Amino acid sequence: MQLTKYTDYSLRTLLYLGTHQDRLSTISEISKYHNISRNHLVKVVHQLGTNGYILTIRGKNGGIRLARKPNEIQLSQVVRLTEPNMDIQECFSKETNTCPLIDECKLKHVFYSARESFMKTLEEKYLSDIL
Repeated sequence: MQLTKYTDYSLRTLLYLGTHQDRLSTISEISKYHNISRNHLVKVVHQLGTNGYILTIRGKNGGIRLARKPNEIQLSQVVRLTEPNMDIQECFSKETNTCPLIDECKLKHVFYSARESFMKTLEEKYLSDIL
């Protein structure tokens, strides 16, 4: 299983802001630090701001910062927000499944259980745990 770059960039942004809570940061600064496209980061920051994870302050002296304390940002919530789906296998999606074994296959149940364990671990962790 692999998370999308979008999720990776979202978590990196939160980590950066968490380690610089004493001041405002800029998208350009984070982009340069992590070597991420500024255009991609603008989309990430917009979604994180829209969903209450960061505050965006416009203007000459503007910037971004965490909107919540790090111990209030649950990693599983960020991953659920940023991942379009958590389909480990094609058969997880009725729309895209073409597997002929769908009715008798037990492998999908193993992967489903693994995905649940993965998310359960993330439910127990907060941004503060990884700063």
